[in-house]
Amino acid sequence: MRYSFSAFLAACLFCATHAFGQTSPPASERWSQQQANQWYAREPWLVGSNYIPADAINQLEMWQANTFDPKEIDKELGWAESLGMNTMRVFLHDLLWKQDAQGFKQRINTFLAICGKHKIRPIFVLFDSVWDPMPHLGKQHPPAPGVHNSGWVQSPGTQALEDPAQYPRLKAYVEGVVGAFGKDRRVLGWDIWNEPDNEGGGNYHSQEPPNKTQLVLALLPQAFAWARAVHPSQPLTSGVWHGDWSDPAKLEPMAKEQLDLSDITSFHNYSGAAEFEQRVKSLQQYGRPIICTEYMARPMKSTFEAILPIAKQYKVGAINWGFVEGKTQTNFPWDSWEHPYVSAPPPAWFHDIFYPDGKPYSEKEVEFIRQMTGKK
Repeated sequence: MRYSFSAFLAACLFCATHAFGQTSPPASERWSQQQANQWYAREPWLVGSNYIPADAINQLEMWQANTFDPKEIDKELGWAESLGMNTMRVFLHDLLWKQDAQGFKQRINTFLAICGKHKIRPIFVLFDSVWDPMPHLGKQHPPAPGVHNSGWVQSPGTQALEDPAQYPRLKAYVEGVVGAFGKDRRVLGWDIWNEPDNEGGGNYHSQEPPNKTQLVLALLPQAFAWARAVHPSQPLTSGVWHGDWSDPAKLEPMAKEQLDLSDITSFHNYSGAAEFEQRVKSLQQYGRPIICTEYMARPMKSTFEAILPIAKQYKVGAINWGFVEGKTQTNFPWDSWEHPYVSAPPPAWFHDIFYPDGKPYSEKEVEFIRQMTGKK
């Protein structure tokens, strides 16, 4: 998709006029604990979901010009507003910048306008080490029957991760996106890298670099530096998701890097109430605001009823995985990669809150969410 120079100027003007101010002074260095906690003191209790519309199988299908669907997004974020949700965690992708940088920025602007309509401020995820390591632009394949997240793609993919000659392109993506929206109050924050030491998951092991973790460990500080170089007013983070966080001396190298680089602390946890609370307490020692950017797997006792009261007690942001049942099929469990649910549905949905028509999976569950958020 091509744009004229006048269209480009109009897009720039739109960005400028919608940068409503700064939530905190721009910084090229990591925020101090005081800065981070002052920022968080001005924020409400953050509640939301990891979000992708029902008609998209992955980040590329959500954002590419031919499949970007503002009408569907508007409808679904209306359901989020009805629950009292005030944030969403939303994944971007480096190939989208390579394909059509100006168009991508315009679509992000459109998305943010829809979010603003529904009183939602998203956290954008820039890179992701989970699922398919061979992403490609253009038409995406249909979902594999009965399989959880059968089309989700990594960013960067294996080819870019293994090729330092592509790192300037990745830098341009980070600086371009964060530079365009880094002082826009409609954006809550930036999640630099999702589960950076995840081995990938699914059936993609043969396509993963044998030294993937070492490559990402070297690239993660650069990615933070690229984002900071454009002086965003929002916080940067990368969520720890496994290992022992109770003692800084016991941190694995990636977790140490994530916690040392992040302005605010984020984490993932798919266990029940007791372990969730223990994880929160172990992270409090780092002296920064805490957001759980992934939780909620019903068969694992990570439920809204179990987690939200604890998160609210400690003012820990709570962003569950999955919002609408759709092409990602995250209502199926992780083990569906080994045993696809093609003949019968799982006994309980793994993730997700709504059917594609807006009907709740559980009326009792959505009423509980509204009770916790204070939404009438």
